[in-house]
Amino acid sequence: MMGNPKRYVVTGLKGQVVQSLLENTKKRSDVEIIALGRPELDLAMPETIAAAVEAARPDLIVSAAAFTGVDQAEIDREVAFTVNATGPAELARVAAALRVPIVHLSTDYVFDGSKSSPYVESDPVAPLGVYGRDKLVGERNVAAATENHAILRTAWVYSPFSRNFLRTVLRIAEAREEVQVVDDQIGNPTSAIDIADAIIAVGQNLLASNDHALRGIFHMAGTGAASWADFADEIFKISAANGGPSARVVRIPTSAYPTPARRPANSQLDCSRLYRRHGIVMPDWRGSTGYVVRRLLEPVDLENRKFGR
Repeated sequence: MMGNPKRYVVTGLKGQVVQSLLENTKKRSDVEIIALGRPELDLAMPETIAAAVEAARPDLIVSAAAFTGVDQAEIDREVAFTVNATGPAELARVAAALRVPIVHLSTDYVFDGSKSSPYVESDPVAPLGVYGRDKLVGERNVAAATENHAILRTAWVYSPFSRNFLRTVLRIAEAREEVQVVDDQIGNPTSAIDIADAIIAVGQNLLASNDHALRGIFHMAGTGAASWADFADEIFKISAANGGPSARVVRIPTSAYPTPARRPANSQLDCSRLYRRHGIVMPDWRGSTGYVVRRLLEPVDLENRKFGR
């Protein structure tokens, strides 16, 4: 007889990862997702965290919500730090008090991008901006609060949900014949749907075993590398093949698209440790991109050219 489902308490209500977790577990009987967000749980108000999480009776905590506006973090520094560094510290403190594992999502932006090959977990960290620095402090705060943690660094997240690069370029292509896209930043496009699957699997491993090898920092990003321009090209190719909007990609250097926050030129993540310790292989980014694009085009109204919104 199957026991009660494990309760994964996840921070956030509308983010790409929490939406993917909620969808991915609809037909599962072994995992229940409890999403907590404002006003009950507000990472910008860490004093709200303990009571909300404790009331949800977690078997495992997933720290998924974050201040993800990389450029805005350079301006709203106090709020960004509270959400990305102080909030995770409190979540981990609660996890330790409740004696449950915590899975914390982090980012490729903890690296400066100067390495020519994919980053491994032991490579030196050197964030270029406020967002990366705050997320790094968040990692360290989680690790300091409890040993029972898995910190998952991911990158270039997209999905059918919320705002992201894939949805943005499809929307732009409805109105323009060409789109300028940066071609000298390389990374791993990662579907939030794949992230959700990996989080569930990592969580199950943590709950099933006290093995120290299952804890620590792991890289968790889509298999295969691309520039932003490569990513856009693939999105448009799949969209066009399925009757959706497309545009010609004009490849430009980062210098032609200045932003308040610097981005790493290379943010490829080596995910072999995730496979060795947790048995997880992330899907190839092209296949996952195709799935998301086709999903967005399914509700297409060809007469009115509306899709996925």
